[in-house]
Amino acid sequence: MSGHCLLCDQVLNERLTWTTFIFPQEKSVVCETCEEKFQLIQEDICEVCGREMGGLEEQYRDGERCLDCVKWEENPDWKGLLQQNRSLYVYNDWMKEVMALYKFRGDYQLAEVFRRKWQKAYRMNYKQYGIIVPIPLSNERLYERGFNQSAVLAELLQKPVHDLLARHHHEKQSKKTKKERIETGQLFFLKEAADLQGKKVLLIDDIYTTGTTLRQAAKVLKEAGVETVSSLTLVRG
Repeated sequence: MSGHCLLCDQVLNERLTWTTFIFPQEKSVVCETCEEKFQLIQEDICEVCGREMGGLEEQYRDGERCLDCVKWEENPDWKGLLQQNRSLYVYNDWMKEVMALYKFRGDYQLAEVFRRKWQKAYRMNYKQYGIIVPIPLSNERLYERGFNQSAVLAELLQKPVHDLLARHHHEKQSKKTKKERIETGQLFFLKEAADLQGKKVLLIDDIYTTGTTLRQAAKVLKEAGVETVSSLTLVRG
């Protein structure tokens, strides 16, 4: 049985054995060579943002938290808004190439590459969260790109997706410095009134870089009565 790798188009050869015949599994959509280039985040992570802490110098960590998260929690405007973030992959050079294909060239089918590990991460960390909310694009950006990459990732979880937030149009976050991202005005607003009092909300996004985007979304949701906001992202930048 064969198909083609979604990333390099190499032919995928799968051996059919008695085990695979009796216990059929979902076919792989990426070859071993491409799969090995992804760098999964390991166990030693920041308890808040989920960044890999192995090898991080001591001055950039405080116990189980990275210095960035310590600073977020010391700021009264942002303290306690985001319960935690968990990400699957490190933003290495290979992932940058894949994300460019996925986000900026409109190849949304590449989300299938991450389906199994993405669903597993959700089950391990967030299956008790009843409301899944993708980070939205502005109408202008959605028109340019043709799809919302975060919404596609949310739909891969095969749970109800709630389109609660809308986004003001600003310059792309990827073009801003870390300082500029943190100082950006409010990006989001609620699309319509909703009964969110005491609820747990899981935000879905493709990448956690500074944490500003997710915290701004969390702030809007918290002001609407949400009890807890966490996030699941594909990549930790």
